[in-house]
Amino acid sequence: MNQLELWNELGKDNTLQEVQEYIRNVIKIRGFENQEIEKTMLLLIEEVGELAKSIRKTATNMSIDNEKINNYSTVESEVADVFIVLCSICNKLDIDLYKAIKDKEQENIKRVWKTRE
Repeated sequence: MNQLELWNELGKDNTLQEVQEYIRNVIKIRGFENQEIEKTMLLLIEEVGELAKSIRKTATNMSIDNEKINNYSTVESEVADVFIVLCSICNKLDIDLYKAIKDKEQENIKRVWKTRE
């Protein structure tokens, strides 16, 4: 199956596991399945930086180089990139992201969250 066929199978009702499997398949098609985990982690850091830049551009009053304003992707696009690379890392480490979230939230529910005074 090619990337377009895989993409066409994605819909609103796909589970997180199905999306993670989609990403596993497209990463394989794109030739990155054997990329070392360290390189994939560096890519995640890069994508998080691009997300931060995009948020700075659109959601803050911080200064930005207006001549390069069109070089920045949308926040939505950068969030997607971060998620894709995160799923790729999970796939490389055989982590079921849905299970990891459920397990972590089970711990977080027991915590008391409040601001420092």
